[in-house]
Amino acid sequence: MADYKIAHIRQQGQDIIIVPLDPAFGTKPPGIQQDVIEQLQICAQSAGLAGTVVPVWRYGNGFKFIAPTPWEPFFKSLHWNDIMRNVNKTLTCH
Repeated sequence: MADYKIAHIRQQGQDIIIVPLDPAFGTKPPGIQQDVIEQLQICAQSAGLAGTVVPVWRYGNGFKFIAPTPWEPFFKSLHWNDIMRNVNKTLTCH
């Protein structure tokens, strides 16, 4: 079982589940990253959370993310502290 501190927000009419992950997530192969995202999405749905999971992780002085293409400008406009300020739930995955 794992607990994730998440930011469940609504932006431009979209529900977004931002999941800060360990920086090591960024070094994993894309297939493994997709598996993790799928598991988090299933976990969020099981917990009754609406929205799309977007993993974020620290990278140098900033952060990286995996989000739908239309959301990229929104995420590129953020700073890590903006994300952490919006953390408002804990997601528990089995």
